[in-house]
Amino acid sequence: MDRAMRGALHEKDELPHGSRQISRSKFFLVALICSFAWYAVPGYLFPTLTSISWVCWVFSKSVTAQQLGSGLKGLGVGAFSLDWTAISSFLFSPLISPFFATANIFVGFVLFLYVLVPIAYWGFDLYNAKTFPIFSSHLFMSNGTSYDITAIVNDKFELDIDAYNKLGRINLSVFFALAYGLSFATIASTVTHVGLFYGKEIYHRFRASQKEKPDIHTRLMKKYDDIPVWWFYSLMALSMTVALILCTVLKHEVQLPWWGLLFACGMAFIFTLPISIISATTNQASYTPGLNVITEYAIGLIIPGHPIANVCFKVYGYMSMSQAIAFLSDFKLGHYMKIPPKSMFLVQFIGTIVAGTVNLGVAWWLLGSIHDICQDSLPADSPWTCPNDRVFFDASVIWGLIGPIRIFGPHGNYSALNWFFLIGAAGPVIVYIFHKMFPNKKWITLINLPVLIGATASMPPATAVNYNSWLLFGTIFNFFVFRYRKKWWERYNYILSAALDAGVAFMAVLLYFSLSMENRSIDWWGTAGEHCPLATCPTAKGVDLGPTSVCPVF
Repeated sequence: MDRAMRGALHEKDELPHGSRQISRSKFFLVALICSFAWYAVPGYLFPTLTSISWVCWVFSKSVTAQQLGSGLKGLGVGAFSLDWTAISSFLFSPLISPFFATANIFVGFVLFLYVLVPIAYWGFDLYNAKTFPIFSSHLFMSNGTSYDITAIVNDKFELDIDAYNKLGRINLSVFFALAYGLSFATIASTVTHVGLFYGKEIYHRFRASQKEKPDIHTRLMKKYDDIPVWWFYSLMALSMTVALILCTVLKHEVQLPWWGLLFACGMAFIFTLPISIISATTNQASYTPGLNVITEYAIGLIIPGHPIANVCFKVYGYMSMSQAIAFLSDFKLGHYMKIPPKSMFLVQFIGTIVAGTVNLGVAWWLLGSIHDICQDSLPADSPWTCPNDRVFFDASVIWGLIGPIRIFGPHGNYSALNWFFLIGAAGPVIVYIFHKMFPNKKWITLINLPVLIGATASMPPATAVNYNSWLLFGTIFNFFVFRYRKKWWERYNYILSAALDAGVAFMAVLLYFSLSMENRSIDWWGTAGEHCPLATCPTAKGVDLGPTSVCPVF
């Protein structure tokens, strides 16, 4: 993989005389044109190809079959996608993931989705699982209907305790509940795994950092001026000052006290190193552990009933760490590409300002111009269903408005999930013991429990079809193609990944401005979703969702 990356970045695109291979630039252009042309099919003409859930088509009247076969609302058995955005949108490109990381994700995905969830749902009816959809990030009443959040919020966007006690506890789908349990285990296993497998290396590298001889890349970069340290300190001071002003001047709107901001930054500082190590060893940041859940949990315990404070704390804690890792990743690539450090810093700084401004403006415009944006009343094929934002909103209700004590504590239904912290912390210890007992078994060191346990961290909003297709493509290209067509893989793999991403991006922009903005659409069987209407139905006896529901009453 290092050789392939080095070749894609540095080697001259020369071919021996008479070779049947084409140059990397021509291959990129051909792959980009093909990707560009094909995305018009799943992106506009035939969206059903995004999730080909053939099990639902065969068993059109079976709730259980559609729960199993739906790639978007079920377990995705047999479901796959021919849409590159569905494959790469949540886990990024499967072509650039090392196979050991792909294998860890495969094991974690299968154990969770096809072993743990079915046992909990059909075997034990855990947490009254059959009363709710098997796969959903929504919040429910005890009778299976959607929870009315507006009924428990007062004018200050805080929890109305009396209204909440009257309405009853919030319930989660069994998938969503267990996903939170795995999140607890993932963050605990990260600390233990890094401490056991990388603790000594971190210590020795820290001590030798000033004495270690620079490698070839560092020597070549010496011709450029380093970034002045005061640039970083000044930017940090400016960011912290603005954030503190927001927390003090707009304290009723932000809800987060000044010490909460400092606490969030402290958590980001502590966890950046261990999570960066996991991200670096797996070559991906999409399935490495995050601080999203643990930050929500921490501030939810301290300041329950304040959802805006919870969201702000999550952003300053989780997103600060996430952006720090992305910042380091960009600098690493610039280091290998021999880009002047000052140029890298300025490009990232200006890009952040532009991106933040544009994103805020577009979000403001969309919220004011799209009717019922992100609401459940929108059809399944609508581009404004906002799966990421729905999960973000529900998380703010769970951790901020209601608070972890009323859901994962003694006043909630899911207190047993806290045991996952202990399970996650103990897991790497067991792997480490086996590694010491059998030092010649190199494959043991490839068991990365933070990645394996946190394999499904993107679900929801990611769905089974996203993972199925990602794993399929990753296995084909990083195992079979690498094994049997290694020279082709080394020459074209990264080029193909970039071309597929670029082609889809160009066509997506073209479709939006030429058709979506003009409200021009087509209506036929291939644009009506994946055709699994029964996948979200409950299977408990006597649950009736009303006359407008397609779900049968058992």
